[in-house]
Amino acid sequence: MRVGLHITKFDWPGGTPALGPTLAKIAQTADQVGFYSLWVMDHYFQLGERFGPPHGAEELNMLEAYSALSFMAGQTHKVKLGALVSCNLFRHPGALVKAVTTLDVLSGGRAYFGLGAGWFEREADCLGFPLPGTWKERFDRLEETLQIAHRMLRDDRSPYEGKYYQLSEPINHPLPLSQPRIPILIGGEGEKRTLRLVAQYADACNFVVGSPVEDLPDGLRISYEDGLGFLRHKLNVLRDHCQQIGRLYEEIEKTMVTYIRLRQGAQSPTEIIDWCGKLAEAGFTHVIFILLNLEEIIPLDVFGSEIIPAVREL
Repeated sequence: MRVGLHITKFDWPGGTPALGPTLAKIAQTADQVGFYSLWVMDHYFQLGERFGPPHGAEELNMLEAYSALSFMAGQTHKVKLGALVSCNLFRHPGALVKAVTTLDVLSGGRAYFGLGAGWFEREADCLGFPLPGTWKERFDRLEETLQIAHRMLRDDRSPYEGKYYQLSEPINHPLPLSQPRIPILIGGEGEKRTLRLVAQYADACNFVVGSPVEDLPDGLRISYEDGLGFLRHKLNVLRDHCQQIGRLYEEIEKTMVTYIRLRQGAQSPTEIIDWCGKLAEAGFTHVIFILLNLEEIIPLDVFGSEIIPAVREL
């Protein structure tokens, strides 16, 4: 099983002047201790309404995703890098594919192409991003972006004529170093559209599930048993979509994100290893952790010495 690290918060000791050095230290340590992947959110301010304090979250620090990923690419050598997930509505598809390709080339072939339909209405309103009012249009636009990405990543320059996007000649040079292409990961749990799009276009799926960590918001507090039931159901739905279109379910990398706090008096390495074992039994091959105290650095070292070697054998 692969182990990833998802960086979601940037309010670290030292304030804004310390952001660059702290992020560099986190990325370097994650790379050195054996994390397989390193991710950031694609948002322009923090998500108070759903994933944090109800008021004032927009005042907390957030870094732009592809600038941060490029910075981390220069600090690391082995770890895979990606946005979890890119909002399809923040960039034109051609510009987004170019950004991911550039990350892949400059990192030596270490990019993931994470993609989602977009959902954070306040963020779109505040910054003037177009956010269609219907989920149908958001997913129709997402599907067109996936079709464009498939063309551009394989150097298909034929014109693309969609309902929402038109590209007369989708040129993308240099081409990615990742082969056969940069892995496309779709985030989300929707059973009718999201998981069908995974089956049809993606190399990986991603689900987010809460955990028993005590200081998580109520909406994210969940027992491991209940979380596992939720995840098993979603994988079964994905399997059904694969069967319907003739796609091999086994071809798709199954990834998930969860929250942990690794320290004495909170969660232990043994608890995390046991949780990963249950996820492996359910069919997951890549677990990505939001480590709530990652800026302490020591928990990353514990991952490298105790958790990653054990989980790698699952």
